[in-house]
Amino acid sequence: MTKVNGIYETLDDRFRTGRCTLGDMRLERLYDDCRWAEGPLYLPAWRQVIWSDIPNDRLLRWDETTGTVGVFRTPAGHSNGNTVDRQGRLISCEQGNRRVTRTEHDGRVTVLADRYDGKRLNSPNDAVVRSDGMLWFSDPDFGILSDYEGHRAESEIGACNVYRLDPATGSVTLAADGFRGPNGLVLSPDERQLYVSDTRLNQVRVFDVHDDGTLGEGKVFAECRPGGGVFDNIRFDDEGRLWVAACDDGVHCYDPDGTLIGRLLIPETVSNIAFGGPKNNRMFITATTSLYSLMMSVTGAARL
Repeated sequence: MTKVNGIYETLDDRFRTGRCTLGDMRLERLYDDCRWAEGPLYLPAWRQVIWSDIPNDRLLRWDETTGTVGVFRTPAGHSNGNTVDRQGRLISCEQGNRRVTRTEHDGRVTVLADRYDGKRLNSPNDAVVRSDGMLWFSDPDFGILSDYEGHRAESEIGACNVYRLDPATGSVTLAADGFRGPNGLVLSPDERQLYVSDTRLNQVRVFDVHDDGTLGEGKVFAECRPGGGVFDNIRFDDEGRLWVAACDDGVHCYDPDGTLIGRLLIPETVSNIAFGGPKNNRMFITATTSLYSLMMSVTGAARL
């Protein structure tokens, strides 16, 4: 079945019965002066959204209490994905500087990773942190293909992989390979699985996560429908549904069994999504030049 209600398109009745369509009937555009927006991150302590305007080489912030937008950092290393560690410190994937960094509480920037096996990383894209501090990040070549979102260069590694950063030793090890364009990644709510989107293969793969941070072999969780956009970043709600930024096809919603059950219709090309707000039920969406938000009837997965 296909039924459109406002911005919600129901493709499977579980989208409706799962109470996914009872939120706002319109998007709020919070800002519209980016060149290409990605990496939204809601910071509860600040009540702000931090996100990346990659070609303009800046991190922006939107204040929830005032509705104002300002520059958080520029230059920003052509930052892409942003996340936060368990101490509330900002973790950013800097495509232009080809590194993963952490912003300390006093504002200093610490480099966490910039090489693997002695070779420069390609252009880190997205990162996720486990409750014990273990960090995984994707490293496609998007930022070195041209000077638009980084700096044109040859890959020293010669592959696009997912890496693991051990917080105890600072060592960077290969977590998973076989990707063509690893992009968004997210841990399952219980942290027992790692989901990774591959933009060029247009699929989401899932890996079992072992206690030591190594990953199982992995399998395909979902593939984008034919003509249905391109997969970018991914986020879970607290019912175990996976929400996927699908570029020109809006935001996809997948049941835990991998079935596409519905989507959100967005007027621009969607890059990234994130849950936030006081109740974690407000989806923030970066799409082409804009930052949007949608108050939803679903709640983002809680952090452990």
